[in-house]
Amino acid sequence: MSAVKKPSVLVCVTGQYDSDRLIEAGFEQAVELGAELHVLCVHPPVRDLSYFSDEIEYLYRTAKDLGADMTLLFSDKAPQCAAGFARKINARHLITGLPDNRPNGFVLTLSELLPRLQITMVTKEGENLLYRIADTDRALA
Repeated sequence: MSAVKKPSVLVCVTGQYDSDRLIEAGFEQAVELGAELHVLCVHPPVRDLSYFSDEIEYLYRTAKDLGADMTLLFSDKAPQCAAGFARKINARHLITGLPDNRPNGFVLTLSELLPRLQITMVTKEGENLLYRIADTDRALA
């Protein structure tokens, strides 16, 4: 008999300093739910990490300071990679950024792959917006 993992909040970040607001929002949600906090960055495969290593290190420290682990994965299929990771950690809630007036196929694909996963997108100003396909009529697709 396998043990069910404790529910988790998954924060998906990009290699940008301002992704720290997502980690902080995820921390608040994890505390509220009594869940574990995980941070994930899925990046396309690269030969040289040095051009964004400072940002990744900053986000890693931010996650660690809030009691979370941070995982960096390399894939050209970010939504599918994130969905697999979310299943592995028993994610019940996802925190991600809100795109700046552009389609967000990442969120749409994740919501299709994991329809029971609650998704919150955080604006640059730190506002939390609950994302549901039915509510938005795929407006962000």
